[in-house]
Amino acid sequence: MKILIAIPTYNERDNIERMIKSVLRLNDDEVVKEFGIGISLVITDDNSPDGTREIVREFMNGKNDGMTGEALPSEYKHSLFLIEREEKMGLGTAYVAAFRFAVSNGFDYVITMDCDFSHDPAEIIGFIRLMNTKKCGMVVGSRYRGGIRIINWSMKRLLISYFANIYASFVTGVKVDDLTGGFNMYDVNCLKKINLSGVHSRGYAFQIEMKYRMIRGTGCSFTEYPIIFYERTMGKSKMSNSIIFEAFFGVIKLRLGLYK
Repeated sequence: MKILIAIPTYNERDNIERMIKSVLRLNDDEVVKEFGIGISLVITDDNSPDGTREIVREFMNGKNDGMTGEALPSEYKHSLFLIEREEKMGLGTAYVAAFRFAVSNGFDYVITMDCDFSHDPAEIIGFIRLMNTKKCGMVVGSRYRGGIRIINWSMKRLLISYFANIYASFVTGVKVDDLTGGFNMYDVNCLKKINLSGVHSRGYAFQIEMKYRMIRGTGCSFTEYPIIFYERTMGKSKMSNSIIFEAFFGVIKLRLGLYK
């Protein structure tokens, strides 16, 4: 079984080396070996001016000790891929590029996550266990399943996120506790049923649109997996007013069938 971890980046120099090592070292985990899984990582970089993709290239070229001097096994360089884009095109299109890469290269599953360690790479093992048990089309990493699991957010931000999920679920009719979360696992066979060219959302509204399309569009089953979400400690957040605006009106367009 081949699993692709998909991470979009823009100015993630402070995190990228540690993330590459954290993800690819999961190939040594006993669960991964037991299930006969190979884990690969694709970085989709939007021409980061801070040198993010140059660091990725170094690892791909076998210079895998990085700045810390902690080397990865040399064979892991063949499990690391880079999609380079010449301008900042948005989170949604970055993930779509990764989905197309997964389909074209024979991967069985794709796991989407952030590069800032708000999503713990160790949780990937939990996704794998659950997908192996449930055999569903999508595993949603949920910050709100059975309680709130968010570390170091202000009360204001927490309330905005919590009620945004309630709003999105009400408007779209999709009964998922965490529609806006970005830590998710997709069966590639279900992704093939989606019109990826028709995915319109560029920012975090993409997370809502993908879950809507997976559940309402393909009929693929899903389950939710409780995760802990950590506020980033390095780098800068990509959240903006335009992203919030897109998400607010994007769910209405989804329900009205304006996205095909």
